[in-house]
This record gives sequence, structure tokens and C-alpha cells, in this order.
Amino acid sequence: MIIVTSGHVDHGKTALLQALTGTNTAHLPEEKKRGMTIDLGYAYLPVGDKVLGFIDVPGHEKFLANMLAGLGGIHYAMLIVAADEGIQAQTLEHLAILRQLQLDKIIVVITKADRASSTQIEQLQRNIIENHPFLAESPVFITSVTTQQGIAELREFLTALTNLADQNKPFRYAIDRIFSVKGAGTVLTGTAFSGVVNLDDELFLASSAAPDKMTAVRVKNIHAQNQASSQGVAGQRLALNINSDIARDLIQRGDWLFAQPPFNATDRVTVQLQAEVNLIESQAVHLYHATNRTLGKLSLLDTKTLLPNQQAVAEIILDQPLFLAFGDKLILRSGDNKQLIAGAKVIEIHSPKRHKRSEVRLNFLQNLQQAQNVAERIALYLKEKAISAQQLMWVEQLNENQLNEALAHIQAVRVQDWCFNADYQAEKMQQILTALSAYHEQHADQIGLGKARLYRIAALNQPEKLIYYFIETLLAEGKLQQSRGWLHLPEHKIQFDPQEQALWKQVLAEFVQQNGQPLWVRDVANSLAVDESQMRNFLYKAGKLGYLTPIVKDRFFLTETLYVYAHKVKKMVQEQGDISVNQLRDELQFGRKLTVQLIEYFDKCGLLRRKGNAHILRDQEMFS
Repeated sequence: MIIVTSGHVDHGKTALLQALTGTNTAHLPEEKKRGMTIDLGYAYLPVGDKVLGFIDVPGHEKFLANMLAGLGGIHYAMLIVAADEGIQAQTLEHLAILRQLQLDKIIVVITKADRASSTQIEQLQRNIIENHPFLAESPVFITSVTTQQGIAELREFLTALTNLADQNKPFRYAIDRIFSVKGAGTVLTGTAFSGVVNLDDELFLASSAAPDKMTAVRVKNIHAQNQASSQGVAGQRLALNINSDIARDLIQRGDWLFAQPPFNATDRVTVQLQAEVNLIESQAVHLYHATNRTLGKLSLLDTKTLLPNQQAVAEIILDQPLFLAFGDKLILRSGDNKQLIAGAKVIEIHSPKRHKRSEVRLNFLQNLQQAQNVAERIALYLKEKAISAQQLMWVEQLNENQLNEALAHIQAVRVQDWCFNADYQAEKMQQILTALSAYHEQHADQIGLGKARLYRIAALNQPEKLIYYFIETLLAEGKLQQSRGWLHLPEHKIQFDPQEQALWKQVLAEFVQQNGQPLWVRDVANSLAVDESQMRNFLYKAGKLGYLTPIVKDRFFLTETLYVYAHKVKKMVQEQGDISVNQLRDELQFGRKLTVQLIEYFDKCGLLRRKGNAHILRDQEMFS
């Protein structure tokens, strides 16, 4: 468990921690020389079977960025106020930050009690509560490192606190330092936001500076709260010795380690905002999240202006994408970075670019904030669309079992990587049936549509594999039928009459004699002594019924033969990555002209896609 200490410069934070733990947190040479904390200092207090960790954050105005970086994932704070000086400028700024982060408990510690009278100290306590009502329930300790007054009592209180960090969520770790240890390699230090990490675990190293690149690393050694351990848990300060091919100088402060691959970093986020100062509808901000800082543009969504302590829904467009999740806490400072302006809590990542102030949109955000648990929020996410399981697990920081439990609770469905509810499925299945019905009305002489084309007509912007699943469900339920690969409604029928059936037997015999070669309309007509125009109409009807397939005008393959060739093409592409005309010609022993016609047909129908002189697989499901 980590406890942050904050307060004005020279109010005795570092001395208090040394009295509590025996460690001087002024670890940098410049800090010792100047007598102030510049970067984050750490001290540890072993108590029984646990170790308390303390972060000594900078008190000087110029070093507030380091303080903000130190507050990610923290639940407790000590506010240090010197008895002889009282509340000072940086005390107020630290107080504002702690209040905006909505920590679970802030402990007020009055230091240097030996330098002030009891009357002064009592007056200071009254002033703190009167001017900062949110501290009314905070415990107060009067201390002096010189006389040891209150030190034992404070230590006893702190050791009784419980770790509130969520260990049941996936492991999430913010990196703040990187260094090398001779004989060990790269060591990372930071705070575990959530979850548990064990020796030999594989983690994913991700950087907001290069969000598209991700590296797998293995944990070789763990120091938790400054002690060697086989495990690290949420809320602890951890040093992780990692095994990775990536160079140390390519890892930087602000990077993350995750137990599961992160969903895409976001540059557009919607937040619940609590103002510290007067805010206008649109303005530049500095945004702090864990050990990251970036610039952004803040836009109020449900109001034009915001007064101090008022709340509103806002959108922030970030200059640098960040790995954010629901409920993450943010601190916002002014565009010139001189003033704290607001605290924020993430409501939605990857916020839409359009209709962001519509009534429907604002109602959705309000419902999202009012949801009581993960299952209720997922029900809102799935209200009108399907969402990938990876996205849901990332946004809500869930593992597979937790996601499946939440889906079962709201009676939602997961198919492969897609999650959806019954209303969405019913809507998309009806769209499929409606699209096919409209096609039958417009093309009464056609037997139906292929699966890929039906998808493009009925639900182009929806997940393709999910729509294919709905088509298979409709087939299983008898609401769709399939004739020789063509999908159609059960009541829609075209077929040969008895005379045409007899002619088909003769035509089929002609194709069988060709041993897999296609035939031209003219050649079949001449062979069977049938008028060429009549034969053309007949062969195209056979095509509509799925028996034949024209690869160019008037040149037909038996459809079952075309399936055989398509399977060969898919196998070759899977084995070698692509296929050329010459490779297919050699495989089928065709002439070049016929091979070109065949491969161009596969391009046109969507099985393949041309890339230079090669052709790559476009749709694995076609010709299945």
C-alpha cells in the first residue's frame, strides 16, 4: 500500500517520513544540496506481514509535475502543515489536487509542534476545517520529529489502513523510472494500479508515444515495497526486472505494463469534470494521467460556462493518445500550465466525433454515470451495437471470466470476439431478411445471393463474421434456405421445367467430358444442335440456379468445379502468402488466357485481391 505525502516546501515532509521509517527520501544529490524534494522520494515501513510505502512528493511550484505523476493509483494521502507557518501557497495547490483526485482518505498531519503554542495549533486546526470543509472528517495528528510527539500514534494509525487497490482486475502498471543493474539488465519502477504480477509472467509493454507498437516482456525478478518478492499486487510500489530484447533507452517514463494486450490508445475522451476555477466552453489544457502528461483541447458539452466546484460533462481531444479506461482520474491545468483548473473522471474512451451534444448522446452519458456496476454499463454499451470482447475488457478492465459473468447477468451473448444483446441480433437478422426480400422483388429470375454480397447489401458496416453467424442462425431456423451456394427466402423458388431438366442432362454431359475445362455458349449450342440464343438463355438460367458460373461473358464453369479450383487457390495462398497467374497456370495446367480470366473472376467476386503482380486472399469464407 502506498501513502502520498504533500504540503508546502520546508514544512517537514521528508523529516516526518524519516521519523516514521528511518529513510531519508531526499535521494537525489541536487535534492540534498538544495534541501527540497525535486523528484518523487520513497520510504518504506515494514509492519508485521506488510510494508507501507510512502511517496514524498515535491512541494516547490516548479516541481508540481512530478507530484502529479506520483498520484496515480493512490488511495490515501497525508497533508503536511507546519504548526508555525500554517497553510501556505503550495499547501493550497496540493489540497486542491488531492480533493480533485477524490482520494479515499486524507490525513492531516501538523508538524513542528515544538515550534508553536497549543493555542496556535488549535487555531490552525479550526482554520483548516473552516476553509476546507471536505477535510471535516479527516483524522488530525499533531507531531514533532524533534520531540517525537505524535509519531508513534501516527505510525499505528497508518499501519491499520487497508489496501483499497483492486487486485481482481488485470495487472496495470505505470512506469516512472528505468535503469540498468549490472548482471540483471533492465529494471522498471512504478506503481501497480490494479491486479497481480508473478515471477515469469508475460506482460505487454506499451507506450503512448508509439501506441501501435507493443512488446512482450517477461518478469525475471520483483521487488515489492523495497523487498524481494515472488509477487506484486495492486497498490504497491514495484521494481520489475524484465527480460526483453528492447533497448533500455527505448523505454521511457509514461510507458505501461499490462497483463492483457491493451485496446487502442485514445485521443478523444469524454469525462465528468469538476471545476476548480471558472471554465469556458473551449480551452487548451495540460492533462495529467499517472506518469503521463500531454496537451489537449477541453470542450464543455452540456453547458457554456462552469463555476468553481460545479460539475459538467466534457470532451478532451488529446495531442498524444493515452491508454485510458473507465473511471481513470485526471488532473487538468491551464494551457500555460500555471494553474490547476479541474479534476476529471473518464466516462468514455474513443468518443464519437459527431453529434456529441445531441440529446441522445447526453442522455447516454448521463445513464453511464448513473450505472451502479460493470454489468449495467456493458448493457448501455451494447444497447444498439456489437462491441468486441477485447474492447469491453479494456474499457472496464476485466478478465475473460469477469466479462462472461457480466454478459450472463444482462443476458447478452458473446460469439467469437463479439458481444451483443438480443435486440441487436433480432434487428440485424431482420435486416438480412428484408434485404433478401427486396432483392427477390427486383430480381425475380435470380435464385438468390451469395453470403458475401448479402452481407454487403444488408449490413456493410457491421462485423462481417458476426453477420455470417446470423445468416447461419437463420438457415438453422429455416428462415433462410441455401440452394447450391445461393441464399434465398424459403418461398422463393426458380427451377427447371421438365423439358429444361432433360436439356440440362445433355449440357452436364458436355461439361463432364471437358474434365474441368469451361465451355463457351456457342460450342455447347453447336454440339447439341440448339439455337445459340436459346442455349445462352438456358445456360444463364442454369447459372442463376447455381449449376454453372460464368467467369466472363458466355464462358461457363461447372460451379462445383469452380469450388475445387477456389479451394486450391486458398490452399496455395495460405502456404505461400499470395499467388500469381503463372503459379495458378502451372497448378491447373491451363493456358495463360484462361488462367487470367479465372484469377480475375476470383478478384471480381471478392475471393482474392490484386496486389501488384500477385493476388492475396481477401475472403477466407468464400467458396466454403
